[in-house]
Amino acid sequence: MTTTSHAMHIVKPVTATHSTSEKDKLIGKPRFHFEPLEVMQLLKQRIIGQDAALHEIEKMLHVVKADFSSPERPLSVTLMLGPTGVGKTETVRLISEAIYGRPDAFCRIDMNTLAQEHYAAAITGAPPGYVGSKEGHSLFDETAIAGSHTRPGMVLFDELEKASTEVIRGLMNVLDTGKLTLTSGTKTIDFRNCMIFMTSNVGAQAAQQYLDKLNFLPKKMQDLCLKKMPTRSIIEKVMYRKFDPEFLNRIDRTLHYQAVQDEALPKLVDIELQKLNQRLQHQKRAVVLTDAAKAHFYKDHDIRFGARHLARRMRTELEPLLALYFLNYPEKAQLTVNFAEGQLIIQPE
Repeated sequence: MTTTSHAMHIVKPVTATHSTSEKDKLIGKPRFHFEPLEVMQLLKQRIIGQDAALHEIEKMLHVVKADFSSPERPLSVTLMLGPTGVGKTETVRLISEAIYGRPDAFCRIDMNTLAQEHYAAAITGAPPGYVGSKEGHSLFDETAIAGSHTRPGMVLFDELEKASTEVIRGLMNVLDTGKLTLTSGTKTIDFRNCMIFMTSNVGAQAAQQYLDKLNFLPKKMQDLCLKKMPTRSIIEKVMYRKFDPEFLNRIDRTLHYQAVQDEALPKLVDIELQKLNQRLQHQKRAVVLTDAAKAHFYKDHDIRFGARHLARRMRTELEPLLALYFLNYPEKAQLTVNFAEGQLIIQPE
């Protein structure tokens, strides 16, 4: 709309689509239709042992919902740090599920694919002269980034530490202006109605090595060392070595996800079982695991590999057993799986 039409609206308020009382009703009503508390409810059910990180997410969602952030920047910029399989990407999936009703309604850019220099062009479209430069194609799903008037867009830059300097520079531009102009110059992608998430396991290895060393000390000494030098500060040291201060200064929130603790494992097995039963639901089937079967999955679990490894074990060990059973006995709807004498077995009813 041009400025003149604005002026006309001021001169002739009669042409306004809303009557004054209607307009007054709309003032102060948040335009975004998601409820931060509902989003948090889902996150707290599924992301285990990450209370500090989730608390920051909750604050971020309230700020986005209140909708007074700078019009020249993205709605929020969140960096999530921590080892693999602790729920960083899963957090973004769940936010997407809570806001959009599906876990893949965000644009995911895998920085791994941009690691090689010539791929760096992918973030800004093909440079002039390359095949595809005219179309201004890029890796971005613009619909997911733009969102809508009632829902924020979402983008995830995964494994940030793999990105080249060029890509980080391109990203800095996005964080600064909320816009990205593709190299072909014909197209600009707008990130100003978008929540930006980035994940990185930078420093996670150093933190784990530090914890392994501390393990040789008595518990009291361990606690003392961790108080003096928490893993967080080790991660931050590595992070400042890897990324420039001018890049880090453009990030609103840095969340630290902790390594999966032993006591969280039973809960994680329950979550995976719940997901499996959700998938079986449309076949009107359900599976129950005995305590022994559950214990089998988390007993010798190596916590360095996080929750993803646990999910994989259940996929590779439990699912083939169920598949064979359901194919042989299509009429069976309920079954119980036990673990005895070194193997998973289906209990006779």
